[in-house]
Amino acid sequence: MLTSLSDWNKLVDSHSDAHVMQHGAWGEFKTKFGWSAYRICNRGSGAQILIRDLPFGFRFAYIPKGPIGHDWKNLFPELREFCKRQKAFALKIEPNGWESELEKIEEIPDDFYASSSIQPRRTIIVDLKLSEDEILNRMKQKTRYNIRLAAKKEVVVKISSDVKMFYELMLRTGERDQFGIHSLDYYQSAYDIFAKYGSCKLFMASYKRIPLAGLMLFIQGSKAWYFYGASTDEGREKMPTYLLQWEAMRWAKKMGCQEYDLWGIPDEDEPTLEREFTNRSNGLWGVYRFKRGFGGKLCRSMGAWDYIYSPLRYKIFLLMLKLRKVQLG
Repeated sequence: MLTSLSDWNKLVDSHSDAHVMQHGAWGEFKTKFGWSAYRICNRGSGAQILIRDLPFGFRFAYIPKGPIGHDWKNLFPELREFCKRQKAFALKIEPNGWESELEKIEEIPDDFYASSSIQPRRTIIVDLKLSEDEILNRMKQKTRYNIRLAAKKEVVVKISSDVKMFYELMLRTGERDQFGIHSLDYYQSAYDIFAKYGSCKLFMASYKRIPLAGLMLFIQGSKAWYFYGASTDEGREKMPTYLLQWEAMRWAKKMGCQEYDLWGIPDEDEPTLEREFTNRSNGLWGVYRFKRGFGGKLCRSMGAWDYIYSPLRYKIFLLMLKLRKVQLG
């Protein structure tokens, strides 16, 4: 049955392993950018469903990093029926879990078909249950050196609320690294909505009050996620991004988080990543070179599954995705 935002958030907060994308704040945030959010509960399990209107009158339903809870068997029929009433041509679920967690995969009904993911499949997780010294010792020697160098070079990291400045850094980063960025309103909305729940912090690294780098960190339950980061070319020799990440990790640890998700690297196995990262800089390869230094564990999500209501519309949708006529991120 549909549930209120406040009741939904109580359910999410009762599951320490729930993903931030299942928190009601994520639904609030995405409703400002073309999605509608609905929340369904059944016997202690539930899912936040995002629905988006696409060209040609198509409606697409998506459950990012959910459902939550353990009784999926009784939940899936209700999810399918709800999305059918919403006239969706397909429902995509992207469970919150790793490839090795076969028990979750086995709970997905046979009439869902394995499909492509919207969120990055592979990431690096830093274990925050360790002491600070142990976390540092697991890092690559060069990364530890750069963290200490930034401190020696008088780089200062502080918590900020200046999303406009962060956006200006994002503009420079996107231009330098040749990738698209969101609007100022997008980052401001993400910050404002999550900050009211105490679930988002903006960290800024500066030198003599000159901003050099920033990152937006999200927390939920026992986990923290590094979704957005930016830096300038000025002051790069002072290694501000390394100290920035370290201070964000320290803060997340103090908040009780046990994991720090660096979020998004190339979807390749570890031997391929280690063999290729020095030669490649396109896409996520450049960020892998940076993220690998923090000594985390390489993890791959279990993927995504689609329930198809209209095979014809689903085929057209896949073609639109291939031609980049529609964006779902």
